[in-house]
Amino acid sequence: QVQLVESGGGLVQPGGSLRLSCAASGTFFSIGDMGWYRRALGKERELVATVASNYVTNYADSVKGRFTISRDNAVKTVYLQMNSLKPEDTASYYCNALMNRAYVGVQPYWGQGTQVTVSS
Repeated sequence: QVQLVESGGGLVQPGGSLRLSCAASGTFFSIGDMGWYRRALGKERELVATVASNYVTNYADSVKGRFTISRDNAVKTVYLQMNSLKPEDTASYYCNALMNRAYVGVQPYWGQGTQVTVSS
C-alpha cells in the first residue's frame, strides 16, 4: 500500500504565500518524478510543477517566478512554495509521484488533494 498525504492548503489573501507538503509512505523501492497538479472549479486538471529524482524542475508558465518546487528524498516529501498568490491560483492541488513497487513496477500515485483559496 502506498499513500501520498498533502498538507498546507488554506485561505490566503492575494499577494500572500502558502507552502504545500506531500509525504509518501508505504512499501516501494524508489520514487521517481514528483509533482503538483491543480484543478480549478469547472476546469481541467493542469500541471503546476514537477521535480525529477535528479532535482531537475519544470514549471507551468503561469507560475514561473512565483512557485518553487523542491523535494527531500530523506523524508520522501515534495514541497510547493507558492508566493505572490493570485485569485486565479485558487484550486484543489494534487500531489503526484512515480513509484517503483514490487510486482507492479513504476506507477503514478496521487494524493487526496488540498484546497488553496486566494481571496480578499
